[in-house]
Amino acid sequence: MTASPVCDWVPLMPHDGLRIVPYRPEHASAFRDLNLDWIRKYFTVEPRDARDLGDPDTYIIAPGGHILIAELQGQAVGTCALMREDDGVFELAKMTVSETVRGLGVGRALGEAAIAHARAIGARRVELFTNSSLTPAIALYHALGFVDVPVGKTDFVRADVHMVLDL
Repeated sequence: MTASPVCDWVPLMPHDGLRIVPYRPEHASAFRDLNLDWIRKYFTVEPRDARDLGDPDTYIIAPGGHILIAELQGQAVGTCALMREDDGVFELAKMTVSETVRGLGVGRALGEAAIAHARAIGARRVELFTNSSLTPAIALYHALGFVDVPVGKTDFVRADVHMVLDL
């Protein structure tokens, strides 16, 4: 795997043919569709979902955020975003993996790549919001080093878990 033009993160590859690559405009529909699939399966699409997924270049990339795409044999099978919050603070968001490849380590590869990328760009903290019903995701976040903190203010009705990772 070649290094990203943005930084030098190289995650572990749990499956032959899996690559974690920086978002390109041609990933927009996969980014939107993969996320809408899981949100609709478990929850309701909220206004911020519609905004961010409908125009990631404007709402994620332009303010200083980053999107990573997991590609398996050239097909997008997972996504995650690092959304810039404050100086040095990014929200890990829009992390999902296609049901067809769950259990292959794609989510862990995305999480590791996002953390490595956050470190490479000088982030001091990564935070995330999720829902307590998503136990496999919460277990992954804990395994990646995130710790639970009080929920506080969030844009999402479904968010009842707040986690942080100080870098």
